[in-house]
Amino acid sequence: MIGLLTTVLLVPAAVADPGASAAPAARPPAVVVLGDSAAAGDGAGDYEPGTRGEDGNWCHRSPHAYAHRTGLPGTSINLACSGADTGDVAFPAPGHYTEPSQARRLAEIARQYRVHTVVLQVGANDEGSLTQIGKDCVRTFIDPVQPACRTTIGPYLGERTAAAAAGIERAARDVREAMRRAGYGTTDYALVLTSYAPPVTGKMISVPIAIGCPFSRPDAEWGHDVLFPAFSDAVRGVAQRVGAQFLGLDLATDGHEACTSTDPAAEWHRRITVDPHAFVHGGLDAFGWHLAQESFHPTAAAHERIGACVGEIVRAGVAAAECVTGADGVTRLVTAGTERPAAA
Repeated sequence: MIGLLTTVLLVPAAVADPGASAAPAARPPAVVVLGDSAAAGDGAGDYEPGTRGEDGNWCHRSPHAYAHRTGLPGTSINLACSGADTGDVAFPAPGHYTEPSQARRLAEIARQYRVHTVVLQVGANDEGSLTQIGKDCVRTFIDPVQPACRTTIGPYLGERTAAAAAGIERAARDVREAMRRAGYGTTDYALVLTSYAPPVTGKMISVPIAIGCPFSRPDAEWGHDVLFPAFSDAVRGVAQRVGAQFLGLDLATDGHEACTSTDPAAEWHRRITVDPHAFVHGGLDAFGWHLAQESFHPTAAAHERIGACVGEIVRAGVAAAECVTGADGVTRLVTAGTERPAAA
């Protein structure tokens, strides 16, 4: 079992922004999560009706997602959607998979509930970011003529993470704005920004491609040890600038990545996964990417552990912490600060 901190949930004094009233205490409490597939629960299974491909909605929101595993009081509401980028969270978003801006929906929910915690995990799908790099690494592995992705992308990693951080910051500030429009001051709720857990590692067993991981070991090791920590640092910087808490996830599933066990059920990330049932709900629209949409995403087991860390960091009220799985297989929150940062 994962040991949760025994401290009570911090509910700061309501000090509203100029022109904004305090969050009404009489409304039912809620936790709201925004972001992309990693937050939606793609890979965790049992997707909510209406997000399985029906009428073009492939958000793949799972009841097993960490949004519903934090242990925080009240209703848990997941607005995250598979494939979303930072623009889909922000206000100007035209919509993604038939759904409107997540920030806009947050503002509506925050008027119905007393939202005490907002979690944002986004940025992986922005141009040139983690998802695109992952595809590039698969492509270079399959085509031996192409140079290794760590050698072509590595020199530009700083530029890419900086570009991703700019998009994440715009989305985070629109989340702040959504809450302000709903009448909340910045101290009325906790805003938590998370990074991502690497789905692969250089410690894969056997022949990786034969068991569903088409990555070279050196590229997978680079992704695990360099790429994801660099992205995590970028998210940490955004959190500091917007006055949010930061939860690092680059060690959250350490030792349980895809293709690290002889038993796939013991892993906390999907290997390449083809779901023929996608045709049942999505029809011919499922053909192509959606058939393998769950691939290299956290499983329900991973979400359970990440959710516990989210709950712990909110309860602790620290500025930054890491969700770390030790050699004993137990996931713990390792704090890296003592106070919630001031909102900017």
